[in-house]
Amino acid sequence: MKVHGYPLSTVTQRVLACLYEKDVEFQFVNVDMVAGEHKSPNFLPLNPFGQVPAFEEGDLKLFESRATTHYIAHEYADKGTQLLLPGSNKTMAVFQLWKEVEAHQFDPPSTKLVFELRYKPHFGMTTDTAVVEEYEAKFAKVLDVYEARLAESKYLACDHFTLADLHHLPTVQYLLGSSAKKLFDSRPHVSAWVADITARPAWSKVMGMLKQ
Repeated sequence: MKVHGYPLSTVTQRVLACLYEKDVEFQFVNVDMVAGEHKSPNFLPLNPFGQVPAFEEGDLKLFESRATTHYIAHEYADKGTQLLLPGSNKTMAVFQLWKEVEAHQFDPPSTKLVFELRYKPHFGMTTDTAVVEEYEAKFAKVLDVYEARLAESKYLACDHFTLADLHHLPTVQYLLGSSAKKLFDSRPHVSAWVADITARPAWSKVMGMLKQ
C-alpha cells in the first residue's frame, strides 16, 4: 500500500489520518509539488488530474481523498478505529449526510480561509483581508449549524468518532493556527469537538510527519 502525497496538503493529511486510525502499514511517497512532480508524466497515471494524493494497493489506484478514506474504512473495517456507522438505513443516512455537509458546506469556506491565512503567508504571498472577511462570515454560518448539531451529539454522525469527523481534521488544524480560531472558540460545543478530534493519537502522528 502506497500513498503519494505532499505533507502540507490537507487532502493528503486526510488519507494519512485514516490510515493511522486503522493502524495499517503503508509506504508514504513524498511528491514535491513545489518542483511540479504532481504534473510529471510519471505521476499522472496515478492521478490524471495532476493533484495529490494518489493511493495504490495492488492493482487498485485511487486519487480522491474522501473516496480513498471510504475504501480504507470499509476494506479494513475489522482493524483499528471503527470509522463507519453500520446499522439501519436511517443511521446510515445520517452518517452520509454529515459526510456530505463536510464536503459541500464546511470545506469550501474553510479551504478558502486556509489558503488566505496559512498558505499565502507560508509561500510569501499577501493575504487578501477582504476575502478573509467574506469567507469568515460564510464559515460562521456553517459553524452555527455545527454548534446546534454538537449540542445534541458528541460527534457529527453519532456518539463516536467516524469519517464524518475525521474529514474535517486538516482544515480545522490549519485554522487553529490563524485568526479564524476565534470562530471555533466562540462556539462551546464546536470548540469541545475541535479539541477532541485534534487530540487523537492518529492525528498526532500526521502532525509528527509535518515536523519531519
